[in-house]
Amino acid sequence: AAEETERRMDFYAEPGVSFYVLCPEAACGDNFHVWSESEDCLPFLQLAQDYISSCGKKTLHEILEKVFKSFRPLLGLPDVDDDAFEEYNADVEEEEPEADHQQMGVSQQ
Repeated sequence: AAEETERRMDFYAEPGVSFYVLCPEAACGDNFHVWSESEDCLPFLQLAQDYISSCGKKTLHEILEKVFKSFRPLLGLPDVDDDAFEEYNADVEEEEPEADHQQMGVSQQ
């Protein structure tokens, strides 16, 4: 749902999971604002609120990604740490096939 005069977009997911985003006016220079009228959702919005208040301009897409990441536990989804995933992939790519054989106890004679 969107209220054009208020620059507000409401988002609804699972029952009881809702939040809204107030968009800044183009000429004003304000930041976005996220909030929820559900007390169950408010603690999960802290990550997105911290991100918005940090330095630099943010896009609506970036903010919605942070809200989704924040709401993952509330939605019953596993918490995904992007940095840990990238480090894991880097470790996997650097391994050599011979090292795997030696670790498994396979002799190469």
